Amino acid sequence: MTPKARFPETDEDEIPRELAELGNRIADAPDSVRADLELSYERVVDSVRRRRRILSLVQEALSQLRLDIKYLMFDLEVTRQERDELKQQREDI
Repeated sequence: MTPKARFPETDEDEIPRELAELGNRIADAPDSVRADLELSYERVVDSVRRRRRILSLVQEALSQLRLDIKYLMFDLEVTRQERDELKQQREDI
């Protein structure tokens, strides 16, 4: 029985190329060695994927935070302008 590749080609962008190569080498290894390494390899791959998802979520949250700050800065500036205009109107009376 021929061992299959650890990951299809479409997953290469999801995990580092070096890790995919290691998976292919483990798949090509003799059964005695492969059995020992597969569990550890799967844990590493899961960890890499989890970290990428977390990084993506953090980047998305930072982008949203930046946008929210821009809106707040705009709102603050408009509020200051309105305050100054009202202040000027009161002084004119």
